[in-house]
Amino acid sequence: QVQLVESGGGLVQAGGSLRLSCQVSGRPLSNYALGWFRQAPGKEREFVSSITWRVANTYYADSVKGRFTISRNNAKNTVYLQMNSLKPEDTAVYYCAVPTLPYSNNFQDSNYWGQGTQVTVSS
Repeated sequence: QVQLVESGGGLVQAGGSLRLSCQVSGRPLSNYALGWFRQAPGKEREFVSSITWRVANTYYADSVKGRFTISRNNAKNTVYLQMNSLKPEDTAVYYCAVPTLPYSNNFQDSNYWGQGTQVTVSS
């Protein structure tokens, strides 16, 4: 049973920082990509960032590029999202996800999503 648990969300003023963590249990992560997504009220879920297996290539949505940094610690089965220079438009519930299959970047069809952590950025 694969479980993902996010933490680190909260309320922060614009310009501030937060670090999200996602602890994954139930499978070793070394051959899996890891991703962060977010959903703001009234909007569809959108991609934020992902990191591939082993070589650890990283990808970012244009809206967060230069401000957010994704990283992973396979020994701890954890993925992180460091968020700096936060803006009110970053307010959303943030979810981490793991693809169902190894060596895959298909998060949308994955069965494995966390419950989400709320990030609220005040102006």
